[in-house]
Amino acid sequence: MGSAADAARRAESETTRRRWLLSAPALVIIFVAAIGPLFVMLAYSFMTKGDYGDVKPIFSLDGWFSVLLQRDIFDDTLSLADANLIIMWRSLSLSAITTAATLILGFPTAYFIATRPRETREMWVFLVTIPFWTNLLIRTFAMQQVIRNEGILNSLLMWLRVINEPLPIMYTDWAVLFGMVYVYLPLMVLPLYASMEKLDFRLVEAGYDLYAGRLAVLRRVIIPLVKPGIVAGSILVFIPSLGAYVIPRVLGGGKTMMLGNLIELQFGAGRNWPLGAAMSITLMAVVMIALLFYVRNAARAGGGHG
Repeated sequence: MGSAADAARRAESETTRRRWLLSAPALVIIFVAAIGPLFVMLAYSFMTKGDYGDVKPIFSLDGWFSVLLQRDIFDDTLSLADANLIIMWRSLSLSAITTAATLILGFPTAYFIATRPRETREMWVFLVTIPFWTNLLIRTFAMQQVIRNEGILNSLLMWLRVINEPLPIMYTDWAVLFGMVYVYLPLMVLPLYASMEKLDFRLVEAGYDLYAGRLAVLRRVIIPLVKPGIVAGSILVFIPSLGAYVIPRVLGGGKTMMLGNLIELQFGAGRNWPLGAAMSITLMAVVMIALLFYVRNAARAGGGHG
């Protein structure tokens, strides 16, 4: 009996060791290609700014210090780094508004697809995924042609005589917001559809049979059941919006910077690699907090439906 148990443990140990050996190449690639550069950025953030856009291997907290504070060049007094804080607030607020806007637009879209006959749903999902076939930069330039002064939106509003002169949308926060909503909307629709496809619509009919109104059914039946899709879609939209670089660069025109643009500026024209590295780690920390929030809510939803 004991020998049989020992043999089973040895076999299990051998299987585990074989799995680790088979996974080793992938783990090495992940460490070198993903985790390795993060450690490099973390090390840079604690080094001293170089004279020619590099770093000196001298321990310093100036990079982290400069994320939120700045020192006066004349009397060394400390004050808040207003420019950095404004850009951080703009990044967080635009990302949150983008997430809310895509949820408002994506929820009825996903509901519409989920309520179509099963044989036509794949066609609607296919249409939602078509934008992914086009490069992000091209899609951003396409949005530029829509919202510029002579673009489709202003031309249509002037033709309808809603406005007398073009609305100055380009190179504003509104332009960046429109661009991010347009680009990231499919990332909200797909998780919502995945949740709604599994929804038992007999529960919706039961709500109507119990004399609940549409808003009550939506709030008490549909939303709680598709909450995992809402959380997943929100995370998928919020994270890339927070680190967006191409959209603010093209539609913001350098006037509407976000965290991604600020980090690139520090590694480029700013020649301050420790500050850029500290901002990168700060951005990653915010993303990790968002992911932890998602995992916590997903686990809670899973436990509630288990």
